[in-house]
Amino acid sequence: MRVSTNLLYSQKMNGIFDAQSKWMKYGEQLSSGRRVMNPSDDPLAASQNIMVSQSESKNHQFMTARIFAKNAMSSQLSITSNAVKVVTNVFETLVAAADEQSAQDRESYAQQLEGLKQELLNLGNKTDGNGRYIFAGFKTDKPPFIADKDGKVSYVGGHQEITQKVDDNRTMVIAHTGQQVLLSATSSPIKEPDGSSSESDVFATIDIAIKALRTPYSSATEEQKNEAMELMNKANRGIRNSLNNLSSVEAVLGLQLQELEKLDSLGSERSIANKVRSGELVDMDWTETISSYYQQQAALQASFKAFTDLKGMSLFEMYR
Repeated sequence: MRVSTNLLYSQKMNGIFDAQSKWMKYGEQLSSGRRVMNPSDDPLAASQNIMVSQSESKNHQFMTARIFAKNAMSSQLSITSNAVKVVTNVFETLVAAADEQSAQDRESYAQQLEGLKQELLNLGNKTDGNGRYIFAGFKTDKPPFIADKDGKVSYVGGHQEITQKVDDNRTMVIAHTGQQVLLSATSSPIKEPDGSSSESDVFATIDIAIKALRTPYSSATEEQKNEAMELMNKANRGIRNSLNNLSSVEAVLGLQLQELEKLDSLGSERSIANKVRSGELVDMDWTETISSYYQQQAALQASFKAFTDLKGMSLFEMYR
């Protein structure tokens, strides 16, 4: 009889512990909002959720990369747009000065060009908020453009553009070098009359025009005047190449910024999809869990009552 009583007592206690464990588990789920808190709760769902989490982590990394890319390209676009305005002014000055014969006026135009050249030099040596030179490639600690005592400008920055992976299958140039922006021509440049390449260095082009304008025109021979005129024509062709190149860089940067906006939208949609999928895998159903919580609470109360009733039976009283 004692063995039967102990067995019955043990069964009732196990029932209480089991009911309490389930009730507490539902309570933890309500507290955390998650159905799967440990891999053992649902191994398949837990493993799938790990893959979803990894996907979202990668997506977040690309979103961060795009922020960096947008900041870099926005800075370059702003400076490039200003450079387009300056070079347009250079072109207009060349057109205005082309047929000018007054030494005083020619000198005035030459000085205007020197000022515009300095503006371009300043733009080429712009820094970002951290003091890094924007058009220096990877050599961001030093000015990419330097001028010697004679005013000749040279490029000493890096020659490799900076790229950034902004999505799974998309890598962009986010930082053009100063050489690409101010010292290059497009793939279809204006050529010299003899078919040779025109000047693509905007600083050298301006120097050519300044040299031509400072030729003593009034006292020059016909040959010297023709040479000066040809230099102005050469500068005109070169500055148009520079303007076309700058406009091309400006357009590319603008299009890439638009593309980044679209990639951001796709990234946001991807993030929402990952969140929904993760919820389907590991989050709880509130209605179902609340119902189970109260059902299990009732089962626990019933187990306690059954145990209390059992203790009151004569079978227990006999062996006090």
